[in-house]
This record gives sequence, C-alpha cells and structure tokens, in this order.
Amino acid sequence: QARLVESGGGLVQAGASLRLSCATSGRAFTNSAMGWFRQAPGKERELVGAMLGGEDRAHMGDSVKDRFAVSRDDPRNTMYLQMNNLKPEDTAVYFCAARVRNTIVFTPAFWDSWGQGTQVTVSS
Repeated sequence: QARLVESGGGLVQAGASLRLSCATSGRAFTNSAMGWFRQAPGKERELVGAMLGGEDRAHMGDSVKDRFAVSRDDPRNTMYLQMNNLKPEDTAVYFCAARVRNTIVFTPAFWDSWGQGTQVTVSS
C-alpha cells in the first residue's frame, strides 16, 4: 500500500494562493490514479481533482476548475494541488489519495491509500 504525506496547508486570506504537495512512497506512483479530496466540517469528503497514471490531463471538479489545478511529478513521486483565488468556502481538510486501479471515481471508499490531511483555512 502506498504511503502518502500532504504538506502546504495553512491560514490565508481570501484571494490568496496555496500549493499543496503530496509525497508518495511504497507503491508504483506512475501507474496509479492520484486524487485530491477535501472535507469541510459537517460535509462529506468530495473529490477536488485527479489525474490518471500515464496521462498529463487533470480532471477537476466544477466548483474549482477555474481556480485550482492538479499536476504530478512522476520522477519525484509527488502530486500537487495549486489553489488560486481562494475563497472562505474552500476551507477544509485536504487529502491526497491513490487508487491502484487506474481510473477516477468520486466515491472516497474506492480509493486505496490516503494521507493524513492538511488543513486549509481561508479568512474573509
């Protein structure tokens, strides 16, 4: 099973940018689907964006596709989430996840490995 470690969260003001990183180890990164999820208090965990192993195109959620971008650096086994023009409603714990079966699914239970999460708080 892959080990995932997120970093880069913090407290920022609305309009600011953050870049989250997800470092992976323990399983082939390049052949796995990788995704970013977030979970706000009292809400379900939702898929923010994801990339398939072996592809360059990211698949982004409708609510963030104009502001967020997912990328991956396969030689470094690292995935990123670039978040621009942050809004208070983006406040959540952000998790990265890996899926051995190289497909993207919205249901968190179908992802195999998870990081511990990193808190992003956006003040108004």
